[in-house]
Amino acid sequence: MTSAETNSPGAASQIWNLPNILTMLRIVMVPFFVWFLLLDAPGLEAQYGVWRWVAAATFAVAIYTDKLDGDIARSRGLVTDFGKIADPIADKLLIGSALVMLSLLQELPWWVTILILVREWGVTALRFFVIQYGVIPASRGGKLKTVIQTVAIFLYILPLASIAPWLGVVAFVVMMAALAITVWTGGEYVIEALKLRASGIRARQQQNQEGKP
Repeated sequence: MTSAETNSPGAASQIWNLPNILTMLRIVMVPFFVWFLLLDAPGLEAQYGVWRWVAAATFAVAIYTDKLDGDIARSRGLVTDFGKIADPIADKLLIGSALVMLSLLQELPWWVTILILVREWGVTALRFFVIQYGVIPASRGGKLKTVIQTVAIFLYILPLASIAPWLGVVAFVVMMAALAITVWTGGEYVIEALKLRASGIRARQQQNQEGKP
């Protein structure tokens, strides 16, 4: 959607386009996903039964809506300011809730969850901190990080370890790869933010000097 359409009187109705509805659906699915995991784990002891499979299916559908809403928004010109804000929030709610639940169920070490969440919310805060100087775009590494994180979490959620214990090792290896990429790209975003801030300060100083008599 163009800026002219965004500022038009009917722009508010554009919130209810298909991509944004899919994003809101993903947010709504988060508590159901958590609930299904809890139903499978009375007393936080996972049973790896039917509810665990339902939770895995819910996570898979939610992740698919993430790809689908982006594809539709770009192909149909339905990118909105609401979508730009709500989409990453929906992603972080889904990923964050999955990590926390896996740690509560003692299937994923808490230090992994804490490191990933600190990085994710830290980068978000960093973007807001430097927004007066410009926008930090998502890097290729950041997109790869999201894909690997999603695969790792999905492997953990699937009750594969109860079927073949070695599959749990595979899930852990993929999660370690996701963690490494997460930390690495977090450092890249910090460097990019510092460069953006320094560039913005220099530009302002130059403008002030040019404005002096």
